[in-house]
Amino acid sequence: MFKKGKLLQALHVTRARLWKCKLHFPGRFAGRKGLGAGKACMPAGLRPPSLLMMADWAQSLLGIKGLLLDVSGVLYDSGGEEGGGVPIPGSIEAVKKIKASGLKLRFCTNETQATREKFVEKLQRLGFDIVVNEVTAPAPAACRILKERQLRPHLLVHDDVLPEFEGIDKSSPNCVVVGDAADNFSYKNLNDAFRVLIGLENPVLLSLGKGRYYKETDGLKLDVGVYMKALEYACDIQAEVVGKPAKMFFQSALTEMGIEPHQAIMIGDDIVHDVGGAQQCGMKALQVRTGKYSIVHPDKTKGDTKENAVRSPCLLSFSFCFGLRNNKQVLTEGCFPITADVYQWVVIIISILITIVTPGP
Repeated sequence: MFKKGKLLQALHVTRARLWKCKLHFPGRFAGRKGLGAGKACMPAGLRPPSLLMMADWAQSLLGIKGLLLDVSGVLYDSGGEEGGGVPIPGSIEAVKKIKASGLKLRFCTNETQATREKFVEKLQRLGFDIVVNEVTAPAPAACRILKERQLRPHLLVHDDVLPEFEGIDKSSPNCVVVGDAADNFSYKNLNDAFRVLIGLENPVLLSLGKGRYYKETDGLKLDVGVYMKALEYACDIQAEVVGKPAKMFFQSALTEMGIEPHQAIMIGDDIVHDVGGAQQCGMKALQVRTGKYSIVHPDKTKGDTKENAVRSPCLLSFSFCFGLRNNKQVLTEGCFPITADVYQWVVIIISILITIVTPGP
C-alpha cells in the first residue's frame, strides 16, 4: 500500500506526462487551486486532469491485471482497398505498449466474416502484434455449443467463416446459426433460415453477436443483430447470443486470460455491447471516440475544443465506466479526454498503474 503524499507526488509526474501526450480535459474537470491548477499557457478551457481526479482513477485501477480490446472501430476500420481495412492512428502503438507493460491482453471481437486465422493474418499485415490464441471470437464458441448440445446447424453466415464449422454435422438441421453474412443476407437465404426454424418443435437460433451496425471506411453497415431480430419476430422466439454482449462470451475470454472480472478493463466503441456487456459481467469498461462513435457523434470528435468534450447523452464518464450506479448501466455526459482513442486510454491506464506500483521515493 502507498501513502497519500507519495501518491500525489507521483501523480504530479504522471499528470505532466499525460499533458505532454496532449490528453486534454474540459476545464470543469481540470486542476484547481492547490491541486495543480492549469498554467496560463494552456489552451482556453483545456487542462490536464486534477490530482484528485487522477487519485480517484488510481483507486479504481487498483488490482487491474489485464485489458480486453474490441477490434473493429477500436484498432482498425474495416473496408478500404481490397477489404483490408485501415488502422486507427495510434492503435498499433497502443497494442505494443500493453504488451510491453506486462498486462495481460485479449482481443474480443464479434468478427464473423472470416476465420480467426484469416482475421489475424489481416491484422498482422496492417502492422499489429497479434496471434490467433489471443483472439476470442464467436464462431469457435458457437462450434463448442453445437458439439456439446448435439445441434446440427443450418448456417446463415459469411462464406469466409464456413471453414470454422468444418467437422460439424449439418445434416437434418435442428437449429439455425446466423452471423454477419453480408451479401448472403438475401431474401431467399433469410427465408430458408425461417423455414428451418418454423418447422422445428423447439426452434433454436444461435446468433454470432447482436450488433445493430458497425463502421467501415465508407460508412456504417448493418450488423447481424438486425437479421437476428427479423428471425426472432417471424418465429416468435428469442435467440441465444454467442458473442458480445453475452456474459458467457466475456467470461470465456477472462478464463483464457486467467483473471477475474474485477481485474480487467474492456475498451470498445460500442456503448451497449462492449461497455455495457463488460459491466454486466463485472468488469470495468471504457468507450473510445473512434469507430461507430465517430460517425454517430461527429460533432463530438472534431477539434480540441471544450464544447466538443461535454454534454453527450451517449458517453460514460470515467468514473461511471468503472462500475454501475444502482445496478444499472448509466448513460450520462462524460469527462473523457477530448478525442479519446485507444492509444490515449492505454497511456492513461499504464501511466497510472505504474504510479500505483512505484508511487515515488
